[in-house]
Amino acid sequence: MKVSQMLAVLAASGSLALSALCVMAGSAEAGDAKAGRALTAKCEACHGVDGVSKIVEAPNLAGQTEPYLIKAMTLYKEGQRQNDMMSVVAPTLSEEDIANLAAYYSSIPVTLGKLPGE
Repeated sequence: MKVSQMLAVLAASGSLALSALCVMAGSAEAGDAKAGRALTAKCEACHGVDGVSKIVEAPNLAGQTEPYLIKAMTLYKEGQRQNDMMSVVAPTLSEEDIANLAAYYSSIPVTLGKLPGE
């Protein structure tokens, strides 16, 4: 049974069941941060060892949300989002790799330093 079909059945049977499915669906996509850390060698040149980019052209990955990172990497993998470097790296990633990398980078705590003028 497809997720959309299950949602329709559960919606008809009550919101508590629907809420449970949403929680289960979210956790099914969660990656393994430790496994993600092991995959970061190909990311570090552009995005930094700590997920904080040292070059202007690459975004910081540390502290981004897991769903956002999964979506962005998937779009690069599918060719729907373009970048010279990501167009080479992303196609080599499996869905599990993407989930694990997203779990790792989203787990890195980000702290603000002093703001200008403080």
